[in-house]
Amino acid sequence: MPRKYGPRYRVPFRRRREGRTDYRARYKMVISGKIRAVVRKSLRNIVIHFVRAKLEGDETLVFTKSTELTKYGWRYNRGNVPAAYLTGYLAGLKALKAGIKEAILDIGPQRSTKGNRLYAALKGLVDAGVEIPHGEEILPEISRIKGEHIANYARLLKENDPEKYKRQFSGYISQGLDPEKIPEEFEKTLNNIAKAFGVEPPELVKDEFEE
Repeated sequence: MPRKYGPRYRVPFRRRREGRTDYRARYKMVISGKIRAVVRKSLRNIVIHFVRAKLEGDETLVFTKSTELTKYGWRYNRGNVPAAYLTGYLAGLKALKAGIKEAILDIGPQRSTKGNRLYAALKGLVDAGVEIPHGEEILPEISRIKGEHIANYARLLKENDPEKYKRQFSGYISQGLDPEKIPEEFEKTLNNIAKAFGVEPPELVKDEFEE
């Protein structure tokens, strides 16, 4: 293995060493001159910034965090797939209100996996009306966006292993919440967000709820 030091060795920028910034990808996005929809995730939250690059540094135009979903009735985990979509949808509506109609997606150095939370947020942004180039194949299925996979797992666990069910969903149970109702609560929250901005909820999701 070659030594990582010597007269020609350059110490990587701190943010690159920490895995927080992919400077090559960032450079390409910055020179495009387009606003970036920056999506970041943690175990508990989803954060979305609409950012414009300037010489003196990035300018945040719109900021949205999944903690804001509580204002619209969401009481469940704020870092899961349904919350990611709802945060993206809320962020998209806020962006449109601020006059932002198009952007490019910036997920930084985070792992790009088909159908993950980052792309659930992207789906929410797009459904809100923001034009962001993407391939449909990377988006999660509607059933996952609605949280049906969580509800089905909770139902199965409750029937076959009640003790594990209590351990797995103790946080919800202690708050009097039923994980099997996540799809229903997703619908309510989505409708509340749309109503707050005076728009109709996304047709695709709405049609599936009405079936």
